[in-house]
Amino acid sequence: MRAGFVGAVMMPIDLAQQVKTNLDVRGIAPLSIIGHPRANMWTFLARADIQPIGDPDEVARLWKARVVVIRDGDIALPSPVPDPLMIRTWVSPAISAFRPSGAVVIECALSILRQTRR
Repeated sequence: MRAGFVGAVMMPIDLAQQVKTNLDVRGIAPLSIIGHPRANMWTFLARADIQPIGDPDEVARLWKARVVVIRDGDIALPSPVPDPLMIRTWVSPAISAFRPSGAVVIECALSILRQTRR
């Protein structure tokens, strides 16, 4: 899928599970999440509304945590047929056109990362 109106935020599973739980508790749903089992990463499909982060400490925090924002380019979706190599799979399938704000996904991740640093 070509990024544009829809972007993506990729992060390691341990952080992604916490972000998903936080978004679920806040009632931000349904979430469309792609799993990358061999890389231990999840990708949240989100609205491409993420502005550049001006605080270098926050940028470094995301970089160190391996959080990647995809605003442009291709977003690889899971195969519609069973994938014997398990390269990509749906953790939470896209069941509607709703996509959460990418800015909210990033802010949620940053909030969790700030707490774990203490």
